[in-house]
Amino acid sequence: MNYTHYYFIGIGGIGMSAIARYFHHRGFAVSGYDRTPSALTHALEAEGIAVHYDDDVTAIPQDIAHTFVIYTPAIPEELGELQYVRAHGYALCKRSKALGEIARGQECLAVSGTHGKTTTSTLLAHILTQSGEGCNAFLGGISKNYDTNLLLSRNPVLVAEADEFDRSFLQLHPHIAVVTATDADHLDIYNDHAHVVEAFGCFTAQVDADGAVIVKYGVDVPLAQTAARVWRYAYDTPCDFYASDIVALPGGRFDFTLNHPGGRIEHCRVGIPGWVNVENAVAAAAAALLHGTDPAAIREALATFQGVKRRFDIHIDTPRIAYVDDYAHHPNEIRAAISSIRNIFPGRKLLGIFQPHLYTRTRDFAADFADALSGLDALILLPIYPAREEPIPGVTSALILDRVTIADKILIPKEQLMEHLQGRDIDCLVSFGAGDIDRFIEPIESFLKSRC
Repeated sequence: MNYTHYYFIGIGGIGMSAIARYFHHRGFAVSGYDRTPSALTHALEAEGIAVHYDDDVTAIPQDIAHTFVIYTPAIPEELGELQYVRAHGYALCKRSKALGEIARGQECLAVSGTHGKTTTSTLLAHILTQSGEGCNAFLGGISKNYDTNLLLSRNPVLVAEADEFDRSFLQLHPHIAVVTATDADHLDIYNDHAHVVEAFGCFTAQVDADGAVIVKYGVDVPLAQTAARVWRYAYDTPCDFYASDIVALPGGRFDFTLNHPGGRIEHCRVGIPGWVNVENAVAAAAAALLHGTDPAAIREALATFQGVKRRFDIHIDTPRIAYVDDYAHHPNEIRAAISSIRNIFPGRKLLGIFQPHLYTRTRDFAADFADALSGLDALILLPIYPAREEPIPGVTSALILDRVTIADKILIPKEQLMEHLQGRDIDCLVSFGAGDIDRFIEPIESFLKSRC
């Protein structure tokens, strides 16, 4: 069937928007729906993609035979547009299936993991791009180097962020796969941690037999069904790929030697701060080396990497005030971010703003969130961002707040956040969350700069 129009339900999602951009670049008519306007939907509109924000079936292309509909599982089943396209016989598939079809026929390098995958996959795509080889990349964040979540190339190599949500990554059959973490998450999908780990085992079993699986040292992945060769990487634990001779530099950056089976790449430096990004760099470099990228090109690319928006994003760094924003929405991500902030801004009073994401995640990890957030000096907690979920009786942000052990803690409506900040003596501020807390980044930055 020859489709001329691709219609996206949930087009503003980071993964959906990359696929929408892909088909738009290929010359197809592209349009879609999303619940709320955002910087990303505005960018899509500026590129010529029509986006609307009401659940309106009249906005769906009526040429059923030549329209293909792609939707995200984050969209509620009762959405009118989704019900309409199902009832009227449109060709229809989930985002993950569409990405799997795009990847078919290309050499797929996939980065999976319950945290770390966005930065690592973006860094891998940057290495391949800067080396001159080029790649097609579908990223889970906006690359600061390229100001987009989609990279295009004539080279039939595809870098993909392999998302475990809704078991999406099982649509990919990579040549090289990275596994950064298999922590318990998305228990609304998997029920328990054992099924999360099992899904990662299914994913690695789909890697080409002559390919490679690169697993973080100590991470639990069942590999009995994996035919590909398995390699291990670590921050500084000796294994197949690891960093050594680590020297701290000003601003939270590091100089290190990258050790790999073929030798050593000395004096590597990642262009963004944080020890966790040395670890991400080792993972990305391992995939690039096994792919065949020149070691010298890898070292040069690491140094020019500018990071990903909302991934340990330092907006202000002055002796008077510092402000960091991070997408962290899992307890282990929050712990890693706080650890890195403490390293970069030693001795400073750390105030955190956290917006929990999903009722189920809050219910399942309330105690763990509280433990992670107790690593702050002060906490401003916001109500839960529901995303695709309906409220669960008894599940509120208070489940976290009551368990936080630091004395300086408060739960406030997000509408009161800016007013509350005006009454605070702020030294080092960090905002966490995967909901709509990103809408506060610019107001917070402007307010804090007025105090510098």
